[in-house]
Amino acid sequence: MRIFDPHIHMTSRTTDDYERMAAAGVKALVEPAFWLGQPRTNAGSFADYFDALVGWEPFRAGQFGISHHATIALNPKEANDPRCREVLAILPRYLEKDGVVAVGEIGYDSMTPEEDEVFAAQLALAIEHELPALVHTPHRDKARGTARTLSVVHESGIDPGRVAIDHLNEVTVAAVAESGCWMGFSIYPDTKMTPERMVHILREYGLERMLVNSAADWGRSDPLLTRRTGEAMLAGGFTADDVDRVLWRNPIEFYGQSKRLDLLTTNSSFPNTATPNTANPSSANPSAANRSSANPNTTDSNRAISSTANTDGLGSGDTYAGNSIRRGGD
Repeated sequence: MRIFDPHIHMTSRTTDDYERMAAAGVKALVEPAFWLGQPRTNAGSFADYFDALVGWEPFRAGQFGISHHATIALNPKEANDPRCREVLAILPRYLEKDGVVAVGEIGYDSMTPEEDEVFAAQLALAIEHELPALVHTPHRDKARGTARTLSVVHESGIDPGRVAIDHLNEVTVAAVAESGCWMGFSIYPDTKMTPERMVHILREYGLERMLVNSAADWGRSDPLLTRRTGEAMLAGGFTADDVDRVLWRNPIEFYGQSKRLDLLTTNSSFPNTATPNTANPSSANPSAANRSSANPNTTDSNRAISSTANTDGLGSGDTYAGNSIRRGGD
């Protein structure tokens, strides 16, 4: 089973999680910019965070043969803080960076006028930068929030096929299915979906435009629930090809619209991390000339990492983005 997790917050996870994910078949992922739990008070703190998403996290993932990509945005919760509004001005330079495959997470938290304004502005950025958009639906009053989301998406003029509406459930899926947007589901303990509920939705609505993610973060969550969902699909009568479509080919088709996916990161020292077959035309896999590199040895200034790293970790003298790295605890 090969897995592309289209929404997971690895900044909040340990390096051991990367190793477990690689062993479970996770070969690629997208990490959306989000609220870190502690409010940020200025645009500079966002810039540092964005730098980590396009530099440090791809390096960490690459040690285990996992291709790391990011989405960049001002998240809905912090869109309400006027101290954070300056983030909108720095987004364009990050949206041009290698490995940034969408604008996100954007959308609603409390459905305030401030969120309306920032949501619309960032959909405009997605159109301007020719990127897909990853949209967060609110945890409270989800049905009304999803309807409002679809209205703003329609008003923006963005192609609905370039928009993923995430954190859906049985109440909200039908409206999104009718809209032409992609449907995202987070398999997350207690507050979102379970593998078994996801199987029922796939039976009812089919496999087209379906994205299944773990949304694992700093909360009680599990980065292996994508695999558990694949296993539940098999147990429920779906074929191995069905599982591959939902957990691998669908995320590639959606994020491949950015023309920035890099699925070449491999590490044969870890199980289930062979180079994936991306020859399927539906994958929208870009040509080598257009690929952005997630290779830890890249010289690209956007993701400057100079390393002689090998499969057992960082070697002495390794550097990351120009700063010395020393082994754990030093």
